[in-house]
Amino acid sequence: MGAKSAKKVDLKRLAAALGDYRFAYLITVDDGYRVHTVTVEPVLRDGKMDVGLIRGRTRNNLADRNDVTLLWPPREPGGYSLIVDGRAEVTDSGDDTTALEVVPSRALLHRNADSPASAKGCLHDCVVFSEP
Repeated sequence: MGAKSAKKVDLKRLAAALGDYRFAYLITVDDGYRVHTVTVEPVLRDGKMDVGLIRGRTRNNLADRNDVTLLWPPREPGGYSLIVDGRAEVTDSGDDTTALEVVPSRALLHRNADSPASAKGCLHDCVVFSEP
């Protein structure tokens, strides 16, 4: 059996959804696979999430693992969270800071399902932003 090809993220749908969110959490992991989370305000630019400058533990975590998650919480209870998984691209600025961009590999809206019927076979209601 061949490997299943990954679908590309629908960047137009992602861009449209971003207007409903104010800030996100950038999630990385360290050598012991402990989660490290920081608040960021990413902007979608040229197919990448421009996260801005990072430092310290976030930068150290990305030195060994470039898979990250961006999580925008819902504005109100019961609303959708926006989740973007991706690959980090870092650029050292030379002054103890690093610029971070994230290339999205998966993007979706996620919330607990209102009912088993809306859960589509699980306990969650998800809208995946992928190209056909």
